[in-house]
Amino acid sequence: MAKLKLRGKDIRALGYPEGPVISIAMNIMEKEYKFEKEEVVMNLLREVLAAPVEYANDAVLGLIAQQLLPKQSPEGAEVSLNQTGVAFTVFGGQNIEQSAMNQMYQAAKLPVAVAGALMPDAHAGYGLPIGGVLATENAVIPYGVGVDIGCRMCLSVFDIDPKELIQKEQYFIRELKEATLFGGGRQFQQSSEHEVLDRAEFDEIPLLKGLQGRAARQLGSSGSGNHFVEWGTVEIDEADPVLGLKPGIYLGLLSHSGSRALGAAIANHYTRVARQKRRLPGEANNLAWLGLDEAEGIEYWMAMNLAGDYASACHHIIHAKLATQLGRKPIGRVENHHNFAWKEQVEGVERIVHRKGATPAGKDVLGIIPGSMTAPGYIVKGRGETASLSSAAHGAGRKMSRTAAMNSITHELLKETLEKHGVKLMGGGLDEAPQAYKNIGEVMQSQQDLVDIVGRFTPKIVRMDG
Repeated sequence: MAKLKLRGKDIRALGYPEGPVISIAMNIMEKEYKFEKEEVVMNLLREVLAAPVEYANDAVLGLIAQQLLPKQSPEGAEVSLNQTGVAFTVFGGQNIEQSAMNQMYQAAKLPVAVAGALMPDAHAGYGLPIGGVLATENAVIPYGVGVDIGCRMCLSVFDIDPKELIQKEQYFIRELKEATLFGGGRQFQQSSEHEVLDRAEFDEIPLLKGLQGRAARQLGSSGSGNHFVEWGTVEIDEADPVLGLKPGIYLGLLSHSGSRALGAAIANHYTRVARQKRRLPGEANNLAWLGLDEAEGIEYWMAMNLAGDYASACHHIIHAKLATQLGRKPIGRVENHHNFAWKEQVEGVERIVHRKGATPAGKDVLGIIPGSMTAPGYIVKGRGETASLSSAAHGAGRKMSRTAAMNSITHELLKETLEKHGVKLMGGGLDEAPQAYKNIGEVMQSQQDLVDIVGRFTPKIVRMDG
């Protein structure tokens, strides 16, 4: 039997007002009545609209009904942190700055927190620290996901001798330059086509309606900062049934970027909404949450998932362009989000697991943990370690702020380091110099219980903003 699929315009035709109630109604009815006939579902929605008071306490339809009732003037409730926080495990603590530890202690005191972990690449951020993992009860924290929703790694492996990167260096430089676009506000003059742009959320969530055009023009582009696209060498030492590649040395294309202006707009909007609903003390205000039984929480969850799929589409477009120019299809691909929230089982109960700068590392789940522009990255397979909430580091992690790096690293030192490692850099800046990052070998050493290494990626031609 076909699953129920509703359209916003049909719900509007019933008399439903513009606003979150339409997307909420679609989401609830398609989930709870997915095998019911559309006619029956539409009649039920008509009854809720006619008498929302009668359905206000209904276990399923109550959330729709509550959106139709007159609203009282909202006043954000003051929320106190717990005196003691939930326990969390720290990996590689000897290399984690105190400010990141303090942020994790603060997050652990949230009333909705149930478990946490801190990865060995952790450093301070906004809300959760970068490298922070937090499980909550039926609540999502927009700044626990981060501004760059769905920031992602994607690796394509080609059965091509990587010696060609040296023999045809100018060819690979040219193709990389032509296929990519970097920078915070940069947009293509002509949009790429992708099914993600046709998603219903763009019509059903008011915030997203005004973002669709820019999202279309930025599709397939990359941001600034530590975002990159690079050619390099992939080494597989042993055959692994999950990875599915034979031992050998291959040519690899690795990219790192997220959901561009779309994700930033979603994060900032719903963080403001969360702060209005719940006033937390001091810097904990950045950890304001939305319940997944609240209209705003459902709406954010839908928007977050759209942004994650959009980030994935950006990578796939870049990789498809370069694969076309190579005239070859990849023989393998590994990819993962590392700024996202998932519904996962924690000690047998469904929780919302936030990974802000952390790689999903469930049992046999593949991921990529990059080093720096001159250090190797690692293809890993998760071990499903409960102490880390099935998570691992998302990179080497910064050991210097951008300002500190700019003030202490010279162009001469960067040039010397690149030459020593045989890396060609296009763009990039001193704030992204290898010296600004932790030692990726030490990070990997600190998480031997979290992941198994199944391959390595060594950068050779690196494209960044600038």
